[in-house]
Amino acid sequence: MQPLKNLSLTLIGLLLCWQASAAQIDVNGIKFDDSFEVRGSKLQLNGAGTRYKAIFKVYAAGLYLSKKASSLDEVVSAPGPKRLSITMLRSIDSRELGKLLTRGMEDNVGSAASSKLIPGMMRMSEIFSEHKSMVPGDNFMIEWVPGSGSVVTVKGKVQGAPFPEPEFFRALMAIWLGPSPADYQLKDALTGKAN
Repeated sequence: MQPLKNLSLTLIGLLLCWQASAAQIDVNGIKFDDSFEVRGSKLQLNGAGTRYKAIFKVYAAGLYLSKKASSLDEVVSAPGPKRLSITMLRSIDSRELGKLLTRGMEDNVGSAASSKLIPGMMRMSEIFSEHKSMVPGDNFMIEWVPGSGSVVTVKGKVQGAPFPEPEFFRALMAIWLGPSPADYQLKDALTGKAN
């Protein structure tokens, strides 16, 4: 009887470990893992939420960091790699999305700072223009890779060389976490302030 009890305890332990490692958060049908490893660093989900435009759900977003952060400054200064993962919940013209991202950077960093970022913003618009449209389920990611810069991945493909400037990554994150975010409720969700 003792070997059977030990086997049962072992199986229960394995099941609990599997459940802990497979923890996910569901945001409108989009699953965000609680944590995962990127480039040798363990990242944890800082927060996840939905971008709304009026009453329409546009996309689900999840922010991954090496340690919890509740502001743009904390996100940018967090050590190691960082990832913002966005999955579309409705169709959008990619050109329009590229313009919205550029406008979001301009709205949050001011004209003096954004003038220095013009080459990067133009390249960002070109990246999205090449994709025609983003449909429900399509994903894009913005990652900060120490020593390389901001890596943009659209529909599973890395889009050219990294953007090396830390200021460009900060401007990108400001779209969602800056003083004039794309969606205030999403900002609160990504920074863990949502109820």
